[in-house]
Amino acid sequence: MNDDKSLTGTSDGQSLSRREFAALSVAAGVAVAASGSALAAATDVTESDVQIKTPDGVCDAALVHPKGKGSWPGVILYPDALGLRPVMRDMAKRLAADGYTVVVPNMFYRTAKAPVFGPGFNFQNKDDMAKLGEVRKPLTSDAVMRDGGALVAFLDSQPAVKKSAKIGVQGYCMGGPMTLQTAAAAPNRVGAGASFHGGGLVTDKPDSPHLFVPKIKARFYFGIAANDDERQPDAKTVLDEAFHAANLPAKIEVYQGCMHGWCVKDMPPGEGSKPIYNEAQAERAWGELLALYKQALV
Repeated sequence: MNDDKSLTGTSDGQSLSRREFAALSVAAGVAVAASGSALAAATDVTESDVQIKTPDGVCDAALVHPKGKGSWPGVILYPDALGLRPVMRDMAKRLAADGYTVVVPNMFYRTAKAPVFGPGFNFQNKDDMAKLGEVRKPLTSDAVMRDGGALVAFLDSQPAVKKSAKIGVQGYCMGGPMTLQTAAAAPNRVGAGASFHGGGLVTDKPDSPHLFVPKIKARFYFGIAANDDERQPDAKTVLDEAFHAANLPAKIEVYQGCMHGWCVKDMPPGEGSKPIYNEAQAERAWGELLALYKQALV
């Protein structure tokens, strides 16, 4: 076991046994060990740009799946606040190389086509933050749920998606809450969700993402940044209680020493030009993701 704080629940509302937790940890470790071969196999995937009709318009997106004829479990990859861009496409390719059909939507499609932000974006720049605020305005809970339903329907319309398997949803930063909203929008199709340094998972608003838990049927993994936990230390407990009350499995961990955004390679430096991306812990998080999907997307 690592030193990170964690809360783990099961479908019967009880804690995982040591044997069950060890099995999950081994699975995650195996997934991490295999990640290098997955990267090497990234050339064996097919990538295309697609247009997805939603109730609110047309969402531009990237679709990636293994080469050749076949069908694989579908996954929605929700980008962080910097949106659909090369690094998110690379993450989709890596996941596809492990046997998944992945769609990465431009969630800012109501305002602009991707890429919305260039590589010079700076979270300390007022103009950049003002633009981010504007493109995020339309992303209400209702809007995200409409988008989520449309993305699930799109995946189910693709020959490369295995319809008998559950769909996975994963999100980074602002994409974290979208995993819960999508799982609630399509509970009979979404079987697993993973949020990494998700922002605003627990709020005091009536549409707080954690309040959607009673509507979902998926097992979840939450990787929480240490500085997010410092700002809102009760969020992990509220999430854990919500999943226990719904009798749903959830593994919740705080990644000690990791800053918000640690999973994304092109994340701009933080205050004092301190690097945000943490390769070792990003690999650990990726291993948890693969372990979750291999267990739940069947």
